[in-house]
Amino acid sequence: MANSKRVLVIDDDDFMRSMLVERLPELEGYACVGAATGNEGIKLGAEEYFDLVLLDVRLPDISGIEVCKALRAQGLLAPIVMLTAADDETDTITGLDAGATDYITKPFKLGVLLARLRAHIRQFEMSDEAMLHIGPFGFQPGQRTLIEIGSEPGSERTVRLTDKESQILKFLYLQGGQPVSRKDLLGEVWGYNAQVTTHTLETHVYRLRQKIERDPTNAEILLTDRGGYRLAT
Repeated sequence: MANSKRVLVIDDDDFMRSMLVERLPELEGYACVGAATGNEGIKLGAEEYFDLVLLDVRLPDISGIEVCKALRAQGLLAPIVMLTAADDETDTITGLDAGATDYITKPFKLGVLLARLRAHIRQFEMSDEAMLHIGPFGFQPGQRTLIEIGSEPGSERTVRLTDKESQILKFLYLQGGQPVSRKDLLGEVWGYNAQVTTHTLETHVYRLRQKIERDPTNAEILLTDRGGYRLAT
């Protein structure tokens, strides 16, 4: 979507951290933030939103296991992929019990790492816990809310959505900017109910645009395209 996926890389190995922070944006378009210590990573995790965390098990101040526990305790729901230099079954079990999503052993092939990260981010986006980025909004499907961060501190705006509005936005988001026909969108959100017509969908889209567009008559986010709708990328 328009906003890059945000990845937090917590690793005290300067070469590894720098390589990941540099290469992930180049290869996947991710926005990466690096942290060299566990405490720095915990602080960043509390202050900023991330779609995924790459976390080294061995850190100079506290263990990656403790960092993982702290991030989960702070409410971080995104995938946490732990990096370990040794194929240690005990570390793996302890990390998974602490809330880690996956383990990858160093050294790893970058292509394999990227595939795993894409899979975890995709799976997380399918859940209701994710924060999805749509235009200027952070979209929380589980809460049926859009949060727009203003330019001034404390100026964020919360937009409440109905269940159907939330389903429409989430389904369009998951299509990655590709247009979805009215028929397919009706089937996904309402099921193939003979009592529901395209007029029902168009009414919901109209109301959504009233909530999210600067000028609902000239949509910039929820676009009409090829007999259906898509979200701007």
